[in-house]
Amino acid sequence: MPVGRVDEALKQSGSSHGPGRAGCLTPKAPPRGTAPNGRPKHDCGDFDMRIARDGTWHYKGSPIGRKELVCLFSSVLRREPDGSYWLETPVERGRITVEDAPFVAVEVFWRRCEGRQCLTFRTNLDEMVTADADHPIRVSIDHRTRQPSPYIMVRPGLEARINRAVFYELVALAETEVLGGRETLGVWSEGVFFPIDEMPDESSIGAAAE
Repeated sequence: MPVGRVDEALKQSGSSHGPGRAGCLTPKAPPRGTAPNGRPKHDCGDFDMRIARDGTWHYKGSPIGRKELVCLFSSVLRREPDGSYWLETPVERGRITVEDAPFVAVEVFWRRCEGRQCLTFRTNLDEMVTADADHPIRVSIDHRTRQPSPYIMVRPGLEARINRAVFYELVALAETEVLGGRETLGVWSEGVFFPIDEMPDESSIGAAAE
C-alpha cells in the first residue's frame, strides 16, 4: 500500500488498532521537494501523530496497532536540521512529535566480519543496522545520576534508542581503550571503537554503591 495522504492510508488499513503482522518491509523512499505531478507538496503543518519513548506510534491519541502501517509511515519519516520530525509522502508533508528517538533497538547480534567484530541491531520495526562509521553508537551520560542513554543511528538523522537489555549486552562485550589520556569502556564494530562510558574511579564506585 503506497503512502499518498496519511489520513487515506489510515482509512485503507481498515483500522488503526489491533495486532499487526510479525514483520514488515521498508518501501522505497519517495521523492522529495515536489509531488509526482511536479507541484509543490502540500504542507499539512502538524499531524496529530506522536512516537512515544517506548517506540509506540499514536494517532489522535490512540496507538496504531498495525505494524505494517507503522512501518509504512516510518519509511517516510525525515528529520530536519532544526531537529523537527516530518512525515513526507509523495504529495504532502507534516510534522509529528517524537518523545525520544523514533526507533528502539530491541536485539543485538554478534558476529565476525572478515576477522573483525560486527554488532548488528534489530529495531522494534525489524530494521537491521550494523554499527559502523555511518551508523555510530553514542551514549549520553547523565553526570549527576550516571544513567546512560544509548542510541544507534539507523538512517541519516534518525536514531534508535538502545533498550536496557541490549545495552547490558554491550557492556558485557565492552573493552578498555585509552582515549584522550583516559581509560574508556567501549565496543568495537566494523573496525570502529564506540565509547560507552569512562572507567569509573574508586570514589564514583563507592557513591554508586551507597
